[in-house]
Order: sequence, then structure tokens, then C-alpha cells
Amino acid sequence: MNPVLDQERANFLAARVTTASKQLLPQWMRPEKELPVVNVPTDWVRFSTLNHRTRAEQMKETKTKGAYDLFSADPLGTAAQQAQFSILVSQEGFEDLKNDLRARGQQEPAVVTAEGVLINGNRRSAGLRSLWLKENLPSARYVRAYVLPSDATADEVIDLETELQVAKDYREDYSWVNEALLIEEIFIASKKDWDRVAQRMRLKPEKVRAQYEKLQQLHQLVALSNGTRYHADFVGNESAFEELSKHIKDKASDEAASVRGVYFIGTLAGVNYRDLRHLRRKDATSFVKGELASDPTLAQLLTVVASEPADSSDDFLDDVLGANAEEPEDLTAVLSFLAQRTPDEIVTLPDGATVPVEDLLNSVRSAVTAAAKEASEEAKDAQAVIAPIVRLSEALDEITRAGTALPKARAQSGWDEDKFKKLVEEVKTATGNLESM
Repeated sequence: MNPVLDQERANFLAARVTTASKQLLPQWMRPEKELPVVNVPTDWVRFSTLNHRTRAEQMKETKTKGAYDLFSADPLGTAAQQAQFSILVSQEGFEDLKNDLRARGQQEPAVVTAEGVLINGNRRSAGLRSLWLKENLPSARYVRAYVLPSDATADEVIDLETELQVAKDYREDYSWVNEALLIEEIFIASKKDWDRVAQRMRLKPEKVRAQYEKLQQLHQLVALSNGTRYHADFVGNESAFEELSKHIKDKASDEAASVRGVYFIGTLAGVNYRDLRHLRRKDATSFVKGELASDPTLAQLLTVVASEPADSSDDFLDDVLGANAEEPEDLTAVLSFLAQRTPDEIVTLPDGATVPVEDLLNSVRSAVTAAAKEASEEAKDAQAVIAPIVRLSEALDEITRAGTALPKARAQSGWDEDKFKKLVEEVKTATGNLESM
């Protein structure tokens, strides 16, 4: 039996439950799947501060405000609820959701605990609350919701949340970061049993592992920032982290370090992940360092970062990028410098000029993009060198296969010997032309 945090709220909802009709909620894991459905005021219902769909945003909010118990000390209190509401209304697609609610109203019930805390339907309830408080829209005055039993356990709540995420009518999208954070939480709680994680998330094991591995790369970049960057800042960089984690998975430590460092710098600077693909190679660091050094402003930046005293983050940088990686110094220093500064900070260069970090990031973006283009051109040249040999090897394989199939083909009534001989002569002519080139 879970402890009641607010008996007055529980009593308020219990009074409504006594006269409520019941509806089927197939995703509820208990045998008794019919639950009471009630209407409660939009400004009475409470948002879940344990909502996994907002975990990354909550992490950012607690760190920026320095209030690490903001969402846990008094989850039903004004401060926590207002912060959660602000997160919900700022998420991508919220205005579209409001427009849909304005036009069609609430289509499916939300789900609340016995104290009126939302388990599912947080974004929709936030949309209704906004429409009621700001526009006085009558249809948004109440939230319709299933009410869970008062003895619902934490495990049952998480399982229900994941089940409803799969259900079309109740689905509320996770960002990839929040989904990965939930996977990590279940992974730890299930004693690192991937099959259990996959079962609870209703995903294939390879999918949950891929999400987990992406998150580990993100953890490292956020840690490198020493509190300047947050997980929520990288929701739009899923493809970069996915391609990075896949590439370095089975690579030697020096290549993994080189590619990881370049991807981290490129991501911080806003380089398109399609360009970063060309730098998935052991010598990626060298390409980027060359472009950084060729830019007058960035060349001075290299001087600045090289002159900065080492701090406690250096050991962590070595752990992440590899202490013995080839030529790590300049790239490591630039990564540390950029990760730990906000775009509006001002940097003084050796020549006395001052420049915002945002301008440096723009220059770094151009440099990394140029390095990617250079790497791409070199790869094309390398392919061009071996292309004739590769094509001839493939042709030889096909001719060998043709010889193997020839006796059986000749035994068939539709065989064309003249066409065969003509093609053989054309092959001889083509081979002769190659030799004379």
C-alpha cells in the first residue's frame, strides 16, 4: 500500500469515484481492468513529477536553479507543479496539441492516481489547463480521467506508463533522451537484464540496447561540460549520437577516441550529422586540427586553450577520449574549452581582441564541416585508385560463374550458342582494349 501524500486530495477524488461509471482500460495489468472514470477540474489535477517523458528537462531545471529536490521534496506543491507545467508547455508540438484540443476536445481519458496525480495525459492536461485559464474555453474546464486503485504500486505505474505508450489512443511521445533515461532506469532496476527491459518497453532488445548506448555517449559529453550543458540540450542530435555509438562500438581505442572527440566538438558547434559521417575514421582528429589551425581566430583559440592550467576535468577527458589516443592534446583542449562555456561568454584572444563563444562555435562549425569535406574527397580519391582492380575482380568472378553454369545452360532447348559466342568475343575485345590503355 503506497502512503497517501495528501489525504484531502484523496478524499476529494474518492467522493467522485463513488458515483463514477467504469470503463475498460486494457493496458492495466491487473485482472480487474475496468476502472472508474471521473471529470476533475484542470487546475486541480496534478502533473506527475516522476514523468519519464520530461526527465531530461527536469534534470536541466534542477541544475540551473540549484534546487536538486525541486521535483521530489514537495511534488504536489506549487513550485514543483509550476516548474513541471512550464516544462510541458515548452515542449515541441505543444501548440499543435492545444489547437487539436481546441478543435476536437479531449478524445481519450487521462490516467490519475488516487490522489489525482497524472500517470498518462500530462501534456493533454497541460493543454486543457492552458486553454481554460488563458482562453476560458468551456470544454477545457475539466479533465476526464481513469482513477487507479489507491494501492497501485510503483512498478505497476511504470508498467502501465510503458503499455500506454504503445497504445495508439494514449501515446504521448518521448524524446529519444527521455526514452533512453527510462531504459537506463529499468536496466539498473532489473539487474541489467536486457530481455526484461525490452519486455517492459515493448521494444526489441537491440533497440533498447541501442538507446542505452547512445545515452552513454551523451552522458560523457554532458559530464565534460562540468554543468554547462544538459541532456535536454541534445534532444535534436539523436542521429549524431546514434551514428557515433554504432561506429565506435567495435573499434580500437585510438579510432574510437578520435571519432568521439570530433563528434562531440561537431555536435557542440552544430555541424550537420551527415557531414560528420565523413569523419568516422581513425585520423579524424588530424583533419579537424588542420582546419582549426588554418583559421586565424581559431589558431589563436588553440593558443588560449593550450595555455590554460590543467584542472580536475582532465582526468575525465582522458578517460573519455583515451589517454593514449593519437595527437589528442589540441582537440582535447578545444573540446574541454567549448563544452564548459556558454555561447554568450566572452573570450580574450592573445592579440587582445574579444570574441563571444557563440562566434567561436560558428567558426568551429565551418572548420569541422570543411574537414569533413576534405575527408570525403580523400575517401573518393582512395576509392578511385582501387576502382579498376575491384571492378575487374568482380568481372572475373562473374565469368567464372558463367563457366560453371554453361554446361547446364547448353543442355536446355532455348540455348542460344551464337549469342554466347558473340558475347565471348566482346569480352575478349574489351580485355584487349584494357591492356592497350
